[in-house]
Amino acid sequence: MPESMEQTIEILLVDDHILFREGVSRLLEAEPGFKVVACGSIKEALAVLRQRRIDIVLLDFDLGQREGTRFVRLAREEKFEGKILVVTAGVEEREAAELIRCGISGIFMKHNSAALLAQGIRDVMAGKVWFDHELLRATMHGMAGPGPLPEPQSERFTQRELQVLSYVFEGLGNKEIAARIGVSESSVKATLQQLFSKTGVHTRAQLVRVALEQYRNEI
Repeated sequence: MPESMEQTIEILLVDDHILFREGVSRLLEAEPGFKVVACGSIKEALAVLRQRRIDIVLLDFDLGQREGTRFVRLAREEKFEGKILVVTAGVEEREAAELIRCGISGIFMKHNSAALLAQGIRDVMAGKVWFDHELLRATMHGMAGPGPLPEPQSERFTQRELQVLSYVFEGLGNKEIAARIGVSESSVKATLQQLFSKTGVHTRAQLVRVALEQYRNEI
């Protein structure tokens, strides 16, 4: 599809640091197909979500104590169905675990480049997840509660499903996973559908959440 015909990605940037907010807004606006609305508080952000279509929220997790998680919950209560990419200078494993439970699509670290952020936005909008693999591994411990692990609600994963799941964690798309494993893209799609069926989910972000909650002893 020609670039001029591509649908514009409507981005809501929520960050309480004016310099960062303005700088990132200018950089993203220079990207083809991006349109950015920026605000500095949860209240303003929720108002924007009520007034216009937003495809993805770039959420500063450091807005204040638990404000980032609070926004995610409130946005879902407002029936926001877009993507949420958390942008942060750092996040503890227990906080990452809570965000994953809330259904975010990824966590982007502020020390990375603006070009990488643009790629992260496009990847998330394409249905991928954007998580640091080591952070995900560490987060498994944050998602463990007291007592025994919950019983998986369906059969165990096959070796191929575990392979595909590990690459989903790395944020790879179907074509990239197929190249890594050495199979066709249609085969990867079929395996992904099996994973969705076994875990009762419909998106990669949901798959990551359920896999870490119920199958972390297998991955």
